[in-house]
Amino acid sequence: MKARVKLIEGVSFAGQSESGHTVVMDGSPDSGGKNLGVRPMEMLLLGLGGCSSFDVVHILRKGRQQVSDCVADIDAERAPTDPKVFTRIHVHFTVTGKSLDPKRVEQAVKLSAEKYCSASIMLGKTAEITHDFEVVEA
Repeated sequence: MKARVKLIEGVSFAGQSESGHTVVMDGSPDSGGKNLGVRPMEMLLLGLGGCSSFDVVHILRKGRQQVSDCVADIDAERAPTDPKVFTRIHVHFTVTGKSLDPKRVEQAVKLSAEKYCSASIMLGKTAEITHDFEVVEA
């Protein structure tokens, strides 16, 4: 897997994935940025949310659960001093579908967190990561 990050101007960068997708990252205005894109540390949280959500949906659909939506709301805290690593991350999944089995949703969240989500497992080396979920009938 390859990626490229290129300076645009100031502290704005364009990140391009091997699959050809581009995302703009920028610093906060107090760091010289213009707020043109997400912060790099926000990208880590988005990666965690995307990776774990993909797993949850994939596991549930493989188990013949009729998932129509999955939202991961992520709340994180960082260390107060440099390096300001994540110290606590909580992921709340809202999984919507038709006649979803809450036990299967719980198992999918657990499997993602403990076995499949590389981002979650990697960030878990420095942060306490917790998860919960709710099931919404479609």
